[in-house]
Amino acid sequence: WEVLWSGGPTKALTPQARQFSPKIKHINFPTNLLRLEVNSSLLDYYTELDAVILRGVKERPMLALYKMPLIDISDLSDSEDELSDVGGPFKQGGDGKQQRTANGYFDKLPYELIQLILSHLTLPDLCRLAQSCKLLHQHCCDPLQYTQLSLQPYWARLSDASLGHLQSRCTLLQRLNLSWTGNRGALTLTGFSSFMKARGLSLVCLELSCCHFLNEPCLEVISQSCPRLQELNLSSCDRLHPQAFTHISKLIHLRRLVLYRTKIELQFFSLIRSRYKVPVEQSGVLDDRQRWVSAVEPGSTLQVVYARTDSESCLSAGASDISAVITLSALFLKEEINNCNSLSFFMFFLQQTALLSILTFCPEMRHLNLGSCLRIEDYDVVASMLATRCRSLCSLDLWRCRNLTDRGLAELVAGCRMLEELDLGWCPTLQSSTGCFQQLARSVPRLRKLFLTANRTVCDSDIEELANCCPLLQHLDILGMLLY
Repeated sequence: WEVLWSGGPTKALTPQARQFSPKIKHINFPTNLLRLEVNSSLLDYYTELDAVILRGVKERPMLALYKMPLIDISDLSDSEDELSDVGGPFKQGGDGKQQRTANGYFDKLPYELIQLILSHLTLPDLCRLAQSCKLLHQHCCDPLQYTQLSLQPYWARLSDASLGHLQSRCTLLQRLNLSWTGNRGALTLTGFSSFMKARGLSLVCLELSCCHFLNEPCLEVISQSCPRLQELNLSSCDRLHPQAFTHISKLIHLRRLVLYRTKIELQFFSLIRSRYKVPVEQSGVLDDRQRWVSAVEPGSTLQVVYARTDSESCLSAGASDISAVITLSALFLKEEINNCNSLSFFMFFLQQTALLSILTFCPEMRHLNLGSCLRIEDYDVVASMLATRCRSLCSLDLWRCRNLTDRGLAELVAGCRMLEELDLGWCPTLQSSTGCFQQLARSVPRLRKLFLTANRTVCDSDIEELANCCPLLQHLDILGMLLY
């Protein structure tokens, strides 16, 4: 790293935003990576940057290493024999005679070497080069040049016609990035569906972040045309209807799913039945740890949830598959058993939402991002489902989840012991006083990254437990914790 500017902290006199324009050191090499380190020791709260303006030149400066001396084209050292041999390869003509291909020095290069050279070109350059000659057209249209295709840099120009033009070249397409594309009607359902139906079979990764043209039919096409899909990014696709996400559950090989800032939801209906009084001898309750389960109405599209007698959790049995009983966390309260001869409980309905379907039918999930999904009313249910169905989960992002409790976190870390990355930033319902962070440290020894941003209850004992129990920890974010 090269230091461009460094200075000591200063105390701000007013809370208003300020412009900071230091004189930075000039460097003699190009870079597209900058790092900002902020000293917040004199601030009452954390640092917030509204914007960073970068000023530079449009043309990237050429490194001295790559500067080549000018060559006089009239002073070629090739002999006449060597020059006459250029274009040595022949092709069979229509009359049976051999004809020179006349491709100059390109005929001396191996096919793979030309492919390697062209792999460094951008997509627009490939399209332009394909118009220069037949040989380069063949190389520029080779499907091996399009196994990984990122159209995000060209979001402002991409249209249905663009996808149609690229469709014939993408027979071996495996990874496709369409993030930011299709706004203001540039991409339509017809154009997107046509491309996905033709080239979706081999796709393993699809990036669709901030694609506001997406709707439920688009997700249906993805679920039908991409059976091998392993990675799907729908970050900030906030115009998708909650039930549209149900189609994702058909992608049974999904290993990475990003639903950051989407409208996916998990909701409970309100109380729909009156209180029941069930005699203890009829319910079969032997002690306060015995589960009480009733029958499920056949053909119901919902799941019926029954309270457990220990008030710690409850059971959910799906009407379509009574054997698939899923343990949920602390959702309902039990009333005291009056005179030990009756049990008061409530019956609720849990809506069979898209999120439950995804977690049920995508057991290979390794990476899940549910950050800022404000329509999920109970993250404890999500945590319990993950602990039951996705035990091999490696990374989980629950940033800004407003209702995850210590019980939900305990179930999560007890079931997902393979976790390596966990984001619990801005989760106000998690309190260090419950011991949840220490239990987290003891349960996931493989943890490498942990985000506890803006949790002001994190204390020294939590940090000590993480240091003792997580030897692989590389990144710990405790920005915003109180300093004692």
